[in-house]
Amino acid sequence: MSLDEQARAATRRAQWQIHACVLLWGFTAILGKLITLPALALVCWRMALVSGALFALKRVRRGWREMPPRLRRRFAAIGVVVALHWLTFYGSIKLANASVAAACMGLAPVFLAVIEPWLMRTRFDPRELLLGALVVPGVALVVGGVPVAMHAGIAVGTLSALLVALFGALNKKYVAQAEPLTMTFVELGAGGAFLCVVAGAWVALQGGIEVAQWLPGARDAGWLLVLALACTLLPFALSLVALRHLTAFQAQLAVNLEPVYAVALAALLLAEQRELGTSFYAGVAIILGAVLLHPWIVPDKQ
Repeated sequence: MSLDEQARAATRRAQWQIHACVLLWGFTAILGKLITLPALALVCWRMALVSGALFALKRVRRGWREMPPRLRRRFAAIGVVVALHWLTFYGSIKLANASVAAACMGLAPVFLAVIEPWLMRTRFDPRELLLGALVVPGVALVVGGVPVAMHAGIAVGTLSALLVALFGALNKKYVAQAEPLTMTFVELGAGGAFLCVVAGAWVALQGGIEVAQWLPGARDAGWLLVLALACTLLPFALSLVALRHLTAFQAQLAVNLEPVYAVALAALLLAEQRELGTSFYAGVAIILGAVLLHPWIVPDKQ
């Protein structure tokens, strides 16, 4: 097999890996709705569980000890961005619903088309911005029919899309400098520590809280384990491996399928279709169309 054939095979394998990640991520919005904890507590538990599972692996502990302090600080900073993305994502779910929060992620390519060339110091490709901009009418249709009470959720979801674009581009830039599981541990461990500080400050400002608000019951604990292990640890590490053979923009366009999965799952499991109209599904179709157009508009981009 020639080097070109090997490269193409690696890219195809990476694309399958990314789509497997997207399918698993499609469940995160559903789980965020099913778990009754506040968004901050939910994300703290999610990051703590994933970090703990990773730290149990000998190769991760060894990789962390051998990682240069400069890289630890760099990945820790990215972890804070990840934590803020998750916090705003689940905040959007609590303020609106799972379908709206997932659909807002379709804005990420618009942000990423600008952020990635700036961080990677590559030439700006107007085709990518155009393709990302095609998503905007879809998102507008998706959220246009929601009640006014959900508008705050849309705003928070848009901020979450900006943050996911930022950490996607940062991960792409530095993914080759560390082993994926170790990198994941540092990012999520630092992000979890950051949120613990935020939670402590919040508790101090509130003058104390009820412990029951932060401790999951048996049902929430079960969903948190599914969220942390099956829908976070596995796809997060797998996506870092796939990013070695894809641009962050290619990966993000695949991630645009997440709203499709999330909306379908929300209709099936949460009956959220009662809150949605024809314009919502038309918007999802536009988002999906932009994803499918990518291979023709920006061919063979690595």
